[in-house]
Amino acid sequence: MRLTQYLKVSFLLLVIFIGFGCNPEDENPDPARVENAVKNAIVETMNRWYFWNDRLPANVDVSRYSTNQELLNALLYKDLDRWSYITTQEAFTAAFQGTVTGAHGFGFSLVDDRMYISFVYDAAPAGQDGWQRGWEVLEINGKPIADYRTASGYNFQLGPNEVGINNTFKHRLPDGSERTTTITKASFQSNSVLHRNVIEDQGKKVGYWVYQSFRQTPGLSNPTRSQEVEDSFNYFMEQGIDELIIDLRYNGGGSVAVTAQLLNYLVPAAGSGRVMYTNRHNQPRSNNNRSVNFSKTGNLELSRVIFITSRGSASASELVINCLDPYMEVVLIGDNTYGKPVGSFPLSFDSRTLVENNVEVVPITFAIDNANGRADYFDGFPANFTVQDDPARNWGDPNEARFRAALEYIRTGNVGARLASASQKDQWNMIDDFHGLWKEFPVY
Repeated sequence: MRLTQYLKVSFLLLVIFIGFGCNPEDENPDPARVENAVKNAIVETMNRWYFWNDRLPANVDVSRYSTNQELLNALLYKDLDRWSYITTQEAFTAAFQGTVTGAHGFGFSLVDDRMYISFVYDAAPAGQDGWQRGWEVLEINGKPIADYRTASGYNFQLGPNEVGINNTFKHRLPDGSERTTTITKASFQSNSVLHRNVIEDQGKKVGYWVYQSFRQTPGLSNPTRSQEVEDSFNYFMEQGIDELIIDLRYNGGGSVAVTAQLLNYLVPAAGSGRVMYTNRHNQPRSNNNRSVNFSKTGNLELSRVIFITSRGSASASELVINCLDPYMEVVLIGDNTYGKPVGSFPLSFDSRTLVENNVEVVPITFAIDNANGRADYFDGFPANFTVQDDPARNWGDPNEARFRAALEYIRTGNVGARLASASQKDQWNMIDDFHGLWKEFPVY
């Protein structure tokens, strides 16, 4: 073929190709068609990855559902699944890196019909205003707390999770004084470590660490690690601690990679190289099953870890407890944990349609066994010693009921009945007020 003939044929083929490629509908796609394409992509992704994919309905008419979340809810195995959700790719990444948008930056705890500030993020509006754990909340927007009670808990009517929303709070401080302040919801970087210190107790150095979420630190060369975890354990190693109390009472979970980072600091040297956990996927994805081994970090050589837990201790918090149990003494003080022995990861990577429409599907995709094969704890781990929350006292106060009980266990190997019933039973858990992505990182 001569060059001129080749060029003519090539040009003709190019024109035909462009003609087929430039469908006017692609430039102005029909919204209903796009919506159905996204919903079909959700169904296809669930069929491939959902842990309980054998429980999915055989035929799904996506046009019956007005939203993606409504569709997902119809697909879930409701006997066990309380956690699968849909969000955006940006929201998922931000949450796991500690970026909070549209919040005041604090938590509540209710004890005996009295509401207290349970934790505060340092860089949040509440933290910048000086709020502390232990402050009692008397009123919100001029109404007493009792007025916000509902049949299922509380509805504090703080407005949407948007920057610029104002709310006014009246507090009673530990010294008896009262303070009224208005703060505005904002975006901020949250801190996962709420408190750390080392005390001398009967000749032992006892570390106390309050950890609120397993979040990654943005900007690191290894994006799956937490600088806060590393800094905390460098501090404990420098102090030469003999015992460690880890307070997970408000920790709803987070990154499995950060969980592994923490576990490698805690495990005894004898556990290094042995199985940390094994994850299990559904049958079609069973080739993704794998075991992860411990790789000891640092020189802490603890024989036990005392955990302070609650019904808000979930997911990654429970994974730490489960993975350590075959290798060392694990003691739980407080309340039973939440009960989430399964995990998830974002699945938009598996669908071009989801990526192009900024839809992040995060269903339950795996279960995790410890070295002994234990994985079925949907009712949570039972506390060895039940001690109720004491939010009227700040972190590290030696009279705070759960911290005091942990110290007593270190001294005596037991927690007395008087201390175990020292404070009133909490009637409401903050984690129950949140759904989807926010259930792992609950904050007001």
